[in-house]
Amino acid sequence: MIDFELTDEQRLLQKSVRELGERLIVPHAKSWDEEERFPHEVIKPMGEMGLFGMQVPEKYGGAGMKFHDYVIALEEIARADASVGLTMASHNSLCTGHIMLAGNEAQKQKYVTRLASGDVLGGWGLTEPGSGSDAGAARTRAVRQKVAGADKWVINGTKTFITQGSVGGVFVVMASTTPEKKAKGLTAFIIERGMPGFRTGKIIHKMGLRASDTTELVFEDVTVGDEQRLGDIDNGFFDTLKVLDKGRIGIGAWSVGIGRAAFEASVRYAKERVQFGKPLGDFQAIQHMLADMATELDAARLLVWRAAWMQDQGQRTTEESSIAKYYAARATVRACNAAVQIHGGYGYTREFDVERYLRDAKLAEIGEGTNEVQKMVIARELLRTAAEQG
Repeated sequence: MIDFELTDEQRLLQKSVRELGERLIVPHAKSWDEEERFPHEVIKPMGEMGLFGMQVPEKYGGAGMKFHDYVIALEEIARADASVGLTMASHNSLCTGHIMLAGNEAQKQKYVTRLASGDVLGGWGLTEPGSGSDAGAARTRAVRQKVAGADKWVINGTKTFITQGSVGGVFVVMASTTPEKKAKGLTAFIIERGMPGFRTGKIIHKMGLRASDTTELVFEDVTVGDEQRLGDIDNGFFDTLKVLDKGRIGIGAWSVGIGRAAFEASVRYAKERVQFGKPLGDFQAIQHMLADMATELDAARLLVWRAAWMQDQGQRTTEESSIAKYYAARATVRACNAAVQIHGGYGYTREFDVERYLRDAKLAEIGEGTNEVQKMVIARELLRTAAEQG
């Protein structure tokens, strides 16, 4: 696959992260998946490499790197294991990213420094049991009340599909502060593990990404001061859209990483597996599948890199983020499905990693906005641009 635009520093980053993945993640990914076990043991070395604070300025303990650097590293971690890649993506793009976007100096000093080191993992709560893409249907409420003579926010509700739900220590959570305004009445809050009334709900057992911790979060009269409010009142949804613009690029890179793993496994198998007296790779049907996989994954990576470059230039990327995420999700699911096909009956067994890749890849078409939502966003942006141009 292409990487012709990388600087020497980016190539070194790519090589270093790939080596970490090969050494500490790849040998254990299968067992983590089978045991549905969160890989705590890789968090410290990833933190020491700076992978949990790549875009965080050095003053807050981060690496101060470009967004393009981050997606290069994320792709390599996802190639090693999609579950670990999802931990890295959600921690960086969603939780830490939201605090960096909307937090005040005190909040950044208190939380970002810990998140950037990996000493504490971050989570992000928008989705609820009754509302996914429809953020305006959120039922979690934050109500201002006098508590012991002081103005407080009292939060009640449940969030679901929360990555790092039981292993995270800091969470950014959206709650409705003006219900009649629906999505435009959401406000973000920073919630810490251990706050009274806040607990992890049920663990969610998934088809794929089984080593990624996914749970509900439950809030029962969680009482916080205004210092825990993140951003302006009723501005949480608008900040969320900006967070997702970057998050979707990250998920695009994550998708490419999974697709690469499936493609590389397929090339190896096509060279080694002999049928009818010759390697599978000598058959035109297999060659065509490999060609499609390589072409679509290259295209997906270029779309991801374009959007990442635009972010580094300070440009708005709503359309480009959705295009990158939508195309990369489709490309990786197609690549993983082809990988199973190339492996034949063995591909349908747990003996080979390609069945796990396919299970993991499916989330790419669902998480951080389904494919259908991405198409809605892309079309809306296209029509908005056309209207502005007259």
